[in-house]
Amino acid sequence: MAAETPEHQTIPGTIIPVATESSEAPSINPPIREDIRYLGAILGDVIREQEGEYVFNLIENIRTTSLDVRYGELSALELAEQFANMEVENALPVIRAFSHFALLANLAEDLYAERLRDKAIDEGKPAPPSTLEYTWKKLEENQVSPEAVSDTMEHIYVAPVMTAHPTETRRRTVFDVQADIAHYMRRRGRILNAGTTARSQQQLEEITKFIRRRITVLWQTALIRSVRPRIEDEIKVGLRYYSLSLLEEIPAINRDVVNNVKQRFGDQTSAPAMIRPGSWIGGDHDGNPYVTAETVEQATSLAAQTIFERYGKILYKLEQELSLSTRISEVTRELEALAERGHNDVPSRIDEPYRRALHGMRGRIAATAVRNLGTPIMPGGVHESHEPYADPEEFLTDIAVVDRSLRAGIDPTLADDALAELVSSVHSFGFHLYGLDLRQNSETFEEVLTELFSRAGVSDNYAELDEKEKVSLLVAELSHPRPLTDSAAEWSEVTERELGIFRAAAFATERFGREAVPHCIVSMTTSVSDILEPMILLKEVGLFNAQGEQPTGSVDVIPLFETIEDLQAGAGIMQELWALPFYRAYVSQLDNQQEVMLGYSDSNKDGGYFAANWALFDAELELVQAAKQADVRLRLFHGRGGTVGRGGGPSYDAILAQPEGAVQGSLRITEQGEIISAKYGDRANARRNLEALASATLEASLLPIPAPEDTERAYATMKEISDFSLTSYAALMHNDPGFIDYFTASTPLEEIGSLNIGSRPSSRKQTEAITDLRAIPWVLSWSQSRVMLPGWFGVGSAISRWLESGTSVQGSPEERLAFLRELHQRWPFFQSVMANMAQVMAKVDMSLAELYSSLVADKEDAARIFGIIREEYTTTVDVFQKVTDQHSLLAENPELANSVRNRFPYLVPLNLLQVELLRRFREGDDSHKIRIGIQLTMNGLATALRNSG
Repeated sequence: MAAETPEHQTIPGTIIPVATESSEAPSINPPIREDIRYLGAILGDVIREQEGEYVFNLIENIRTTSLDVRYGELSALELAEQFANMEVENALPVIRAFSHFALLANLAEDLYAERLRDKAIDEGKPAPPSTLEYTWKKLEENQVSPEAVSDTMEHIYVAPVMTAHPTETRRRTVFDVQADIAHYMRRRGRILNAGTTARSQQQLEEITKFIRRRITVLWQTALIRSVRPRIEDEIKVGLRYYSLSLLEEIPAINRDVVNNVKQRFGDQTSAPAMIRPGSWIGGDHDGNPYVTAETVEQATSLAAQTIFERYGKILYKLEQELSLSTRISEVTRELEALAERGHNDVPSRIDEPYRRALHGMRGRIAATAVRNLGTPIMPGGVHESHEPYADPEEFLTDIAVVDRSLRAGIDPTLADDALAELVSSVHSFGFHLYGLDLRQNSETFEEVLTELFSRAGVSDNYAELDEKEKVSLLVAELSHPRPLTDSAAEWSEVTERELGIFRAAAFATERFGREAVPHCIVSMTTSVSDILEPMILLKEVGLFNAQGEQPTGSVDVIPLFETIEDLQAGAGIMQELWALPFYRAYVSQLDNQQEVMLGYSDSNKDGGYFAANWALFDAELELVQAAKQADVRLRLFHGRGGTVGRGGGPSYDAILAQPEGAVQGSLRITEQGEIISAKYGDRANARRNLEALASATLEASLLPIPAPEDTERAYATMKEISDFSLTSYAALMHNDPGFIDYFTASTPLEEIGSLNIGSRPSSRKQTEAITDLRAIPWVLSWSQSRVMLPGWFGVGSAISRWLESGTSVQGSPEERLAFLRELHQRWPFFQSVMANMAQVMAKVDMSLAELYSSLVADKEDAARIFGIIREEYTTTVDVFQKVTDQHSLLAENPELANSVRNRFPYLVPLNLLQVELLRRFREGDDSHKIRIGIQLTMNGLATALRNSG
């Protein structure tokens, strides 16, 4: 066991060290340190109790030895040698211990950040950026006119869209235990802040007992799923966040926006519900054979059931609260009439018209649920003898009757509580809760139409037609109502499944309204025909109506441009599409709005970090200009993943880094995997993250976007750096013959599928090129091996080459560097690119990455390719410091710097054990315990790194 030092002394019963302040910088904030020590002590006691003294001492020895690595007293290779002969039975509790530490360290950090925010509010400090209060003041300071606000609010729409893309490695059970511990840690903090008394000391002891019980449960709970989740499970998990936070916070924010707009900018401003959520879960059939008509029906029905139950609860609450009697106060005649229709013959309520009215409204909502869902969902037969509401607008009409009566005769504040919440909820959720998107790739749509057209005698082989012939045929078919299918026909499995999904979408729209399934996304869009093809299927099920040059329909067909090449071609494709008279007419009846989706994940995998970011920005510039020329209002849908390599990073900064005109009061953005639980797992976090989306959208729409003084030169510079970066990236990823073997052997790519983190297969086919891979395992693999390659590779060599030979800026390398520094100071886009890259690179550990490279069979290739990666990393760190004029990667992010300094030494054992277990597994030991050990290390590292895919 390593000698004890003040930097890492052992606390009895803990596996967590006492971190001390060095002369360089505090290694950890005192409140975090205290929480980690407290939770670590409990964890240590539990491990000693559950596993025995030997296992506890083993873990403690590994901890102190890993600190020797942290302080340079021992190399990672020397520590790795200690694991070479470790029995797997002993390795498993070690892996679990460090995984649980990571979980508890995350909790301590989150609590500290929460306390800082609460303290700022208590001290009356100005609202920080990414809050609505900050945005309102900023709009007023910039003297934004009421007319400008009114124009923006007329089309305001912000949609966080939950996807089933699997990157959340934690089981829901583990998430629940963590939430329980956090709740009691908050209570503990409040008691300590108030000062201890005899009674509070007893309360603290009870809290410790509770937390110990929960950590014991955590220790005895399997961290990884035993089976892959089904689509049905994913649908229910997605809906769970509504009960945890979204049912409360979305209407609350929408109500706040309405009130502030009216108060600050005048009553004439139109302000519908700003935030209206979406989902892909159950409707995203791109590469997921388990998405069917049944999953579409289940996703839409369970969503509707969730919101009907919510309305029933609010109405019941109002019915109990509004006991106002006509013996004391007057009501409006329309309220009396509404009460008469309430079908409530209870004699004691004869003088309580509000209760009778609300009872009738609750009965009508219950009846609406029965009609739409086919079964009662509210107890007591409340739906009987009541007519269903035709639509949400009719429901809102009745609510308005109650509202007007309260405001006319009693006290307006009575209408500003639960009733106002109900109004905002109906505006936010309708009778559908969220809009379910359909998504399928263009190749599948082409395959289906080839079969449909062949059977109907339209074309012998549609797939073999050239683009001009395809468009001509599609336009002709979309210009008249002739059906191509019949109920007696037998189709291939793929075609039958696609037709079933579209039929289910039409049925959902019929039951829950046109917003239930409002979008159809075409992934891998490369041409106009790709966008027109699913419209044929929409026509077959009645969601598109061919009426010559005046077609109608409710579904927006959205192209998804994903690769670098497709992003570059996107604006031209849209211009061709909008030039078709029938399609332009179709867009006009969809409020003259066209949505376009941009793929962050595949563009990064295709071209690397910098090339992808510039391709996305440049594509937005061109799309904005094309839409302006076509007189179409553009809405962008950002397909961002959780990690920087998949478009992640702070949403507020990312939205404000968009080019001028890219955010016109509306946007949609995907929320995936572990990001969903982090953002929406409780009301406080949900409020903060939803406000960030809302405030950034308002600011980006109403305030000038900071831009370089010389945009032409700045854009030319980004283009040159992007080209250089793409060349460096492609040389290794696409052109090096040894790279695929290096990647698959030096990362746990092949083992990721066993994590059971989602219903969708982790790859499209056997990996022969990175194009065969989905973006999530691509990113997760590099994260596990501590290379984090998708978030930085190619940037350093590209900027270095540009400094020496770039033509967009004349002068010496020093003058070019000065220009880049000026861009970094003034331009949010470049700032965001560099800041997000720095966050990723701070998590890189090249000493550990070199150990992973030892898993590669071809040692010559392994040394060569690792050398390329290490050299590029060193160059990129150097370039970052030069361009940003910062002395370290995290100079402007001290909180993350603290996390890196103090958390990541405890990742070392997880990485070293993963390498060792991978080595044994690939040498032929495929025992159950080895497999479990590998899975546990992947789970623990994803937790500790706070991201996976």
